[in-house]
Amino acid sequence: MFGRKKPAAEQVSETASPAVDGDPEYSSGAPPIDQKPFMEAIWPVLASGAGLFSDGYVNNVIGSVGTVLTYQYGDLYGKSRAANVVSAIAFAGTVIGQLIFGYTADRWSRTGSLLVSTVILIVFTALAAGSYYKGEAVGLFNMLAAWRFFVGIGIGGEYPAGSVSCAESTGELKRGARNRWFILFTNSMIDWGFVIGAFVPYVVAAAAQNKYYGTIWRTSLGIGAIFPMILFVLRLRLKEPEEFSRNSMKHVRTPYTLVLKYYGFRLFIVSLIWFIYDFSTYAFGIYSSTIVATIYGAGEVRAPLTTVFGWNTVINLFYIPGTLIGAPVSDRLGPRYTLILGFLVQSVIGYIMAGTYDKLSQPNVIGAFVVVYGIFLSFGELGPGNNIGLLAAKTCATGVRGQYYGIAAAVGKVGAFIGVYIFPYIQAAGGNSNAQYQYPFYVSSSLCILAAALAFFCLPHIGQDTITLEDEKFREYLTANGWDVRQLGLKAGESIDSLQPRTEERKE
Repeated sequence: MFGRKKPAAEQVSETASPAVDGDPEYSSGAPPIDQKPFMEAIWPVLASGAGLFSDGYVNNVIGSVGTVLTYQYGDLYGKSRAANVVSAIAFAGTVIGQLIFGYTADRWSRTGSLLVSTVILIVFTALAAGSYYKGEAVGLFNMLAAWRFFVGIGIGGEYPAGSVSCAESTGELKRGARNRWFILFTNSMIDWGFVIGAFVPYVVAAAAQNKYYGTIWRTSLGIGAIFPMILFVLRLRLKEPEEFSRNSMKHVRTPYTLVLKYYGFRLFIVSLIWFIYDFSTYAFGIYSSTIVATIYGAGEVRAPLTTVFGWNTVINLFYIPGTLIGAPVSDRLGPRYTLILGFLVQSVIGYIMAGTYDKLSQPNVIGAFVVVYGIFLSFGELGPGNNIGLLAAKTCATGVRGQYYGIAAAVGKVGAFIGVYIFPYIQAAGGNSNAQYQYPFYVSSSLCILAAALAFFCLPHIGQDTITLEDEKFREYLTANGWDVRQLGLKAGESIDSLQPRTEERKE
């Protein structure tokens, strides 16, 4: 019924997860999902998850764009309300997109939701690059903020639709490496987006000889539309994940009361951890070029844009070893313990940076500052960066996974929005001394310890077959509470009564 059939012995060998995951309540009632050849199975994983590259690029490049606008317009932009709004407004759009597309991913289509969000991303990224209003600078800032809000909605769709499809598609890969492939095509893509989002302004600024500011920031933004254009074509070939086809609730009434009782507390913990992580990560990412510029001095004689963007690129490169090394670690230790490890190490490094900032922030030791700061970011990716999305995707049942993931990711983006918005105020609390850059590290490190404790005490272990096991447990829970699980996976026009004759035919 679900693709090609396999010999019984082969089915048993591939679904022997109870021995691995230690789950005595595992039920093998549902036939296993066929494992496809690697190149065939990896395709939907790549096409579904890779769109998060745009999240990293669009949200990081705006930090460099803000630096350019400050160089171009001075205090008119640098001390304006728009300086905060332009950086943070995309997160507000992302929250709305995550909630909307989380719902449509469950109630309509994973693939359809992905295609719609990709189109939104392409159109409004291009419009943001062309922002203009009657030649007025303030009007330009407002238009840029407006278009970035809609860009955020497009990005929001990538989380519940793309990441959830990616997680479900990894079930068709060989066990033992499913977590790493999810990570490599979701969080690693965000991190590459961060790196490219830092590197492109450097290249454009060099080509523009550090002078043509309008060309620099518009080109840097516009390039962000190219990748989703390519991805849109690739996604036209995508089909719904097998796990979703079997266990979706899109043609029945979702029992939200039962869902909330079963997953409410777990969703709260996952969301809170994601909030804490994004609160620090996106704020540090967006303001890294500003920090470097401040170290070099921002008085009458400013550092060239290529110098600021060059060091910013180096800083962002440290995301990459963290996510790449952390991907196989997640398969070995499990996402929960890897997340805790990353949080704890990051907190230690953050406290060290805060305590030694006076020495690290001297222009003659900028290299040392970048290395220590980069290691701080790297462990953030090895732990929570890689694994928070994995935990969100694999700690609930397929029928509500899009909405569950969308809510958790939306709460995370609320954290990012708040972090970006209040980051300058945390700095301002330190006055004009180096304390303005020490305070954020103290706050971030303390939050890391809190998040590690939440993960250790409140989240379950995640194994290679957790998605299948979670669906089985949720089916048992629904059955015990009087909900007919035969409704799961119903197609348009089908009913429970129409399934009865087919069931009897198969028995005969």
